[in-house]
Amino acid sequence: MTPSPHSPVGACTGAPAPSAREVLARAGDVLRPALSLYLDLHAHPELSGEEMRTADRFSRRLRAVGCEVTGGVGGHGVVGVLRNGAGPRVWLRAELDALPVRERTGLPYASRNDAMHACGHDLHLAAVAGAADLLARLSAVWRGTLVVVGQPAEETLTGARAMLREGLYERFGRPAAVLAQHAAPLPSGTVAHAVDPTRTTAAGATLDVVLHGRGGHVATPHLAVDPVAMAAAVVTRLQDVVARETSPSDQVTMTVGTLRAGTAANVIPDHATLGIGVRSSSEESLDRALTAVRRIVHAEGAVADAPRQPDITVTVRSPALRCDPTATTAVRRVHRALLGQARVLAWPGSMAAEDFPLYGSAGKELHGHQDIPLVYWMLGVLPPESTHRAAGPVLPPSNHSPHFAPHLPTALRPAIAALTTAALDRLGCCTPPHPVLGCPG
Repeated sequence: MTPSPHSPVGACTGAPAPSAREVLARAGDVLRPALSLYLDLHAHPELSGEEMRTADRFSRRLRAVGCEVTGGVGGHGVVGVLRNGAGPRVWLRAELDALPVRERTGLPYASRNDAMHACGHDLHLAAVAGAADLLARLSAVWRGTLVVVGQPAEETLTGARAMLREGLYERFGRPAAVLAQHAAPLPSGTVAHAVDPTRTTAAGATLDVVLHGRGGHVATPHLAVDPVAMAAAVVTRLQDVVARETSPSDQVTMTVGTLRAGTAANVIPDHATLGIGVRSSSEESLDRALTAVRRIVHAEGAVADAPRQPDITVTVRSPALRCDPTATTAVRRVHRALLGQARVLAWPGSMAAEDFPLYGSAGKELHGHQDIPLVYWMLGVLPPESTHRAAGPVLPPSNHSPHFAPHLPTALRPAIAALTTAALDRLGCCTPPHPVLGCPG
């Protein structure tokens, strides 16, 4: 059944739920429009907070499959609602934004501007739109409400907070579960669930640092205070926070992603700015790392006899992602039925940071709920030949690389099916319950 774009999905009829492999086969029915959306979004990426065109294209696709769509939530955020009678309210989340990276893949549909979907967000959007389309067509076998979220500004870790502050759950209903997947440099046709769902992704923070010097002529450096030398010392010293100040039982990464100073080779500038990204396995070790950054930055300013104290601002912070173990176990089971046990991998956890945790208990101060189950898994996107090269001297491009490129022929269909089967598992399926999907009936 394919609903009218202007009417709700029909009520559940009691038909038996499809097997996971049947869902994978049916994903081919929605592949063409999902692929068209992907190609469009990949060629026209937009940065965090600027996702107007992306939100429009995503909204159009959701309306075409029968969702009631609301735009402008927390910026350019999009919410699509597909109602199908009484039952659980299951949310699927994907991200709208791209990165300030110039694409170098050479693909015919490569980005036409200076941004790039180098983290797979275009694939996430295409897959979630395909899953909504497929669930609409399978409306006879489930009941409840599907809520699809296109979230802005994930790369800056600000979009989820903005949407929740605008009453996301009050406006669209408290979730029974929130599901998401993320592209990863793993073989296409695989998914990976965290070995410990409560340690899926890291806590993270971004700092802006301004080191103040005294500008002058390169011929008279003794009359100036060089902020570039200060910045170089800070960059070098920060590496010791991980090597010498972090317990081996913790995981911390610290990267100076930007360093800007000066306007000419013969001018000593009066300030230098650094953008520092910190990731940690826990909020407690993140606090210790941030304290160390502040101490080092202030100390280097004092050593250089800077004319004023440095400015240090934590521009954004996100908690570690702790998924629900019970819901994760259930979704892992249906993914094994979908792809086969050998293609459902164990994920050790990642030092990447997400704002997805805010949809659960970590965002309680934003939405008021303590026990919203989150499920999050990694999605393989590498072409088959990359599985052999990955073990050799040539590693495949990873997320955020200008060469990162999901292999569409083998990645998109499993991406749609993985979301669809996970959603069916969390929705109230019609009786009789299906033994593979584990529907409650």
